Amino acid sequence: MPGSLAVYPGTFDPFTPGHHDLVARARVLFDRVIVLLAVNADKRPTAEARTRAARVRDAMPVAWGNVEVDTWAGLTAAYCLRRGATVIVRGLRTAADLGHEYQLAAMNEQLGMQTVWLPARPQLAATSSTVARAYRSAQSARPSPAGTYDHV
Repeated sequence: MPGSLAVYPGTFDPFTPGHHDLVARARVLFDRVIVLLAVNADKRPTAEARTRAARVRDAMPVAWGNVEVDTWAGLTAAYCLRRGATVIVRGLRTAADLGHEYQLAAMNEQLGMQTVWLPARPQLAATSSTVARAYRSAQSARPSPAGTYDHV
């Protein structure tokens, strides 16, 4: 889509392989893509927005010159209109996601923004940020291997 600017919003806590795949696919559909880290008071991310944004930037290949990362603490549609975006990109992992995503898309359309949904690849659909955080937490809570001691 010539001249198109897509915004892919989320908390990205953490930025999963599924998120990365969605950006990879969106960047070939649209001229430019902004990965927008939402600052949402209702969510309790494990890191500040700047830290999460840096992690997302680090995950982007240098060759992806049409992808940028930004943060925003307001409505996604307001950000999109301010930046001149043409579309909001959202991922769908399961049919259960559709109800929530439909409500968001309807609200954003009332605010002047269209939404495009991209389905998750089947091999990536099972991993959500919530699952990734739980796994990371479980890994950090594992006891030391037998025979090693952290204290005397």
